[in-house]
Amino acid sequence: MIWNCQSWGGHRTTCVKKSNRYKLLNVFLAFFAAAAVLTATAEGYAQGVSLPPVNLGDTSFLDGIAFPGFVVQETLSHFRADQFRDANGNDRPGSNRITVNSAVTQLAWISNFRLLGGFYGAEVLIPLAEVDADTDFGPNGRERGLGDMSLVPIFIQWPEHRPFGMPFYQRLNLLFKLPTGEYSDSSSVNVGSNIYSFNPYYAFTVLPTPKFEFSSRLYYLWNSENDDPFFRLRADDTQPGQAFHMNYAASYEIWENLRIGLAGYLLYQLTDDKVDGNDIDQSRERVVSLGPGARYKIDTWTMTFNSYFETEAENRPEGVKLVFRVSKVF
Repeated sequence: MIWNCQSWGGHRTTCVKKSNRYKLLNVFLAFFAAAAVLTATAEGYAQGVSLPPVNLGDTSFLDGIAFPGFVVQETLSHFRADQFRDANGNDRPGSNRITVNSAVTQLAWISNFRLLGGFYGAEVLIPLAEVDADTDFGPNGRERGLGDMSLVPIFIQWPEHRPFGMPFYQRLNLLFKLPTGEYSDSSSVNVGSNIYSFNPYYAFTVLPTPKFEFSSRLYYLWNSENDDPFFRLRADDTQPGQAFHMNYAASYEIWENLRIGLAGYLLYQLTDDKVDGNDIDQSRERVVSLGPGARYKIDTWTMTFNSYFETEAENRPEGVKLVFRVSKVF
């Protein structure tokens, strides 16, 4: 989530001809339009008990910087994995594949009202998703539809500070996920998770030099019970465990408003999943990723592309994720 980020400390960089900048904008928008046709939505649900979809790499460069205003943002992602890892990180035998396409629409507003020294804001995220799973060990099927919406009644965006003698931005966000997604207890593959989640985060960006930045977003995840679990489990309720996850990114401005860098994400489940109130041993999920990306800004438009290559997965698929994000500030 980025609002009209200005150059570091008013530092001027080499100007770019406007015509060339708009040519780049047209290329990005053409890619966005094509991707919108090919994708349908947010990360899916393909196990009896598993963590719900969360932000893994959907945000990256300059993440902690935002200013008062209104923004519309669209995030398109494509995830594909041809291997599933077990609790020990070993490849599950057989032919196992999953593909998830997603499109998340975000509407966010930051006011000029000050709260705890920062600006008060609110936002909503509306996902659509398509999940296609084909495995020898269980989950099979293809589903598409509305995913679980995220509602943020309050977040606080603090203005620039210089606690380390360099520009530092930060934001605290209280995010709630609602069970609005398509869900059926007769299907092993669902777009929705049929649970409520509390998923707050703290984001920051620091600029050690006028051109170099480092950003991160740190999440905590708590999930409620699913009182209508997959019927083959023969259970009254299930509950995914609690988890910590984070996005991290570093980029360098190689040209005015054009950045390239590396970004990644980490997911670490802290507690076991539960079935009928009983802990399930060796049910915790984990994954780490890293990959290159780029960010381009022109006027009130910002476009970001990231690619992520996963490793160290446990109890989940391990694959490659592509993310394209475009935002417009009003």
